[in-house]
Amino acid sequence: MYYANKLSLEDIAIKDQRVLMRVDFNVPLENGQVSNDKRIRAALKTIKYVIDRGGRLILMSHLGRPQGQRIAEMSLKPCVSVLSSLIKQPVGFADDCIGSQATTAVSNLPARQVLLLENLRYYKAETDNDSDFAAQLASLADVYVNDAFGTAHRAHASTEGVTHHIDHCAAGYLMMKELTYLGRVMENPERPFVAVLGGAKISGKIDVIASLLPKVDKIIIGGGMAYTFYKAQGKEIGDSLLEKDRLQLANDVLAQGGAKIELPTDCVVTDHFDFKNRKVGSLKNVDTDGISPGWSGVDIGSETIAKFGAILQGAQTIVWNGPMGVFEIDATAKGTEAIAKMLAQATSRGATTVIGGGDSAAAVNKAGVADKVSHVSTGGGASLEFMEGKELPGVAALTDK
Repeated sequence: MYYANKLSLEDIAIKDQRVLMRVDFNVPLENGQVSNDKRIRAALKTIKYVIDRGGRLILMSHLGRPQGQRIAEMSLKPCVSVLSSLIKQPVGFADDCIGSQATTAVSNLPARQVLLLENLRYYKAETDNDSDFAAQLASLADVYVNDAFGTAHRAHASTEGVTHHIDHCAAGYLMMKELTYLGRVMENPERPFVAVLGGAKISGKIDVIASLLPKVDKIIIGGGMAYTFYKAQGKEIGDSLLEKDRLQLANDVLAQGGAKIELPTDCVVTDHFDFKNRKVGSLKNVDTDGISPGWSGVDIGSETIAKFGAILQGAQTIVWNGPMGVFEIDATAKGTEAIAKMLAQATSRGATTVIGGGDSAAAVNKAGVADKVSHVSTGGGASLEFMEGKELPGVAALTDK
């Protein structure tokens, strides 16, 4: 629990201070407009706290992957009008995140006002965690707040480097909420504790499986990675997704996990699959030992949905990371949507349900139950690394109380 002893927003002086805050405004843009403001809304509680207490708030974020180039389509400027509307006051914008433009904009910033800096990743020095670049960012501030959990697993200049140049570095409300929920799940779960893991590849989830196995009562496995487990058991998987170099690893996991691991007993298969154009051919529900050559597994089957539902019905803590199939296509999203609705039902009866960001977060949104689970993480990669037991550089770098 290295994060439990870190300064939080409420531990630092705010009034008349220049507060440099790392937020995650990596929002989708369409025709130069923000098409989804969820990430901006996620930071509002921390933003309002700083404003209300008389701070001079300087926000910094990345958007996309400009790789050190100044790309107009990846400017953070479209976020200004959205944030201004949400907090009901003007928001300033600096056309750079360092240098004279940023310095002048900050020096002219009154108390209780907000300034957004331009995209940090216009500089390669940001992702390189360059010390000089971090020092320039730090020179804009008196105190630092990190409220960008989605980038906390990256040791970048704005998440880790900047903390070496500022005395008081604290976690914002969103960061604390993420750490509290994920920490509770991993360290003191109410039992039975069930993990639901999906997604394409075992290789992307093996560390989290290893970390969870000693802690959970059950691990439910679905998605594309399930077929590598079937192959390891000697089953025919047709043209289903397979990691040949992970077959021994799959066997090891099954041997180690024993009765804790629950695999699908049936699946939905198709004879034609075109993900790019969101098209599938004929679909049929078969047992997992009945996949014919030329067919591919694309979702969990009806029997498996019922089986997994019975397990989740009795769980008091559930963590979910990774879809059960190709949820982006409606015809093959039934298993993933069923799991999403089961977690909503579990929450309504008092269970703690944590969605680990990324595709799982997209799935609960698509199923319309994002507001009916306990917590949807804003950081897919960060939540995964937290569950793997790894230290998050952006959290570890914050000041101890």
